[in-house]
Amino acid sequence: MNERQYVIFKLAGDEFGVDIMHVKEISEHREASKVPNTPSFIEGIINYRGVVTPVINLSKKFNQNETEITNSTRIIIVYLKNKQTGFIVDDASQVLTISNKDVDDAPDLITSVEQKFISGIAKVDDRMIIILDLEKVLNEKEKKELLSI
Repeated sequence: MNERQYVIFKLAGDEFGVDIMHVKEISEHREASKVPNTPSFIEGIINYRGVVTPVINLSKKFNQNETEITNSTRIIIVYLKNKQTGFIVDDASQVLTISNKDVDDAPDLITSVEQKFISGIAKVDDRMIIILDLEKVLNEKEKKELLSI
């Protein structure tokens, strides 16, 4: 049986998952230093373990209502195009092993997340988890901007 592990996180009340193989670490939230002339969804940069790391606010990127920063807010540290990058999420506290048979193709559904970012929908018990393709969250122009930070 083919299975994958996913880091599960919450964003504006919805549950999302990203393949654990893309995740380096999960960190507590910290304030980012603003960088001029960057898209509004880039919160700024942080010094994370000695590496200057751009931080993306996924709520802003997905045009969702921004939620306030709480003790549960986390930064998921990943590598995008060999660039260490952080994603701000409302909460990230679970790793689930999900069978490939429990992941369906993303249907044409009404969601605040663009369809191209979604690689599938996982059904786990009575939960629906939107599986994100992190490589597609940013378009090529945005990836170039990220690399220039």
